Amino acid sequence: MGNPLESDDDLIRACRDGNSRAWELLLDRYERLVYSIPLNYGLSREDAADIVQITFTSLIQSLDTLREDSRLSAWLATVARRQTWQVLARGRRENHEEFDSLADSVATLRGDPSEPLERWELVEWLNQGLAQMPERCRNLLSALYFEPQELSYAEIAARIGMPVGSVGPTRARCLERLRQILQGST
Repeated sequence: MGNPLESDDDLIRACRDGNSRAWELLLDRYERLVYSIPLNYGLSREDAADIVQITFTSLIQSLDTLREDSRLSAWLATVARRQTWQVLARGRRENHEEFDSLADSVATLRGDPSEPLERWELVEWLNQGLAQMPERCRNLLSALYFEPQELSYAEIAARIGMPVGSVGPTRARCLERLRQILQGST
């Protein structure tokens, strides 16, 4: 005789009824799927674990409103992707802060760029540093920080020809390399 909790609909109904075994089965069935989504976007294991918690918390909160014919795997994947995108967007804001921090470091090394000539010199110095970088890094940093409109990681990845999950780690390596180049030219 088959397991009475084989289908997602059965699991959802049993979870609504407070069946803890159904919740364990649901987690066993979908936890790896949810965990893999942020990892595939290049997030850390810690961020992925947070997204798993948030996703399943959202499921608990939405359990009573899910339709019986809901495709649970698709629903969970959508929530996990949205949470991942929020973390990536927050990371982009932090990346801008990281670049601003680099610019502040540069300003400290080169003097206060409050005067137009000093500001021009600072921009020129940054451009010289970028020119010494590999093309891939130069293109990535330009897309991340110098485009008039903010591009998503997916758009940047497509433009540069790299996997979406590589954008963040590559960005970190490129910023560190630029920092080293600029510090070496002071």
